[in-house]
Amino acid sequence: MEYIEKALLVLGNYGPILVCLVIVFESILPVIPLGLFITLNFILLGNLAGFIVSWIFTIIGCMMSFTIFRKGFKNWFNKNARSKKRIANMMKYIDKLKTEQLVLILAIPFTPAFVVNIAAGLSHISRRKYFWALVQGKIFLVYFWGFMGISLIESITNPLALFKVLALLIIAYIASALVNKKYHIE
Repeated sequence: MEYIEKALLVLGNYGPILVCLVIVFESILPVIPLGLFITLNFILLGNLAGFIVSWIFTIIGCMMSFTIFRKGFKNWFNKNARSKKRIANMMKYIDKLKTEQLVLILAIPFTPAFVVNIAAGLSHISRRKYFWALVQGKIFLVYFWGFMGISLIESITNPLALFKVLALLIIAYIASALVNKKYHIE
């Protein structure tokens, strides 16, 4: 915790900007844990502002990822890969997802959002439909990771907070597994 506080002090006003850029980057290339950077925004900006900023930049990153795959790879994908039976069946299923189903998939913390961004970008899902699903689904996801991060930090001084974290992680993991199974997300 001391290391994080020192790093944030060194960054000063640039800390939140850097964290937001990392959140966008994470949506495009998921090599870093999103929950960590959402938690940093909650710490740097407070719960409400940290939530709003993290939510907005998560949506921006997901839409950038969606657009990259829609504009850069969809034509190639349709010519080369969509004709394979297994992929064609999967894409038909994705194309038919209702907005409510997309919202649910995007809201579950353990669903690989990067994969969903790619699949949606390569599918026939409209840009508008995907955007509104992101707006709704990422509300829960950002709140979940912010709450989890703050609770984990709180558990250092209050061990009972750790039980809240573990209970929520287990519930979220089970819900994620059920949604992933129902919608055949591997």
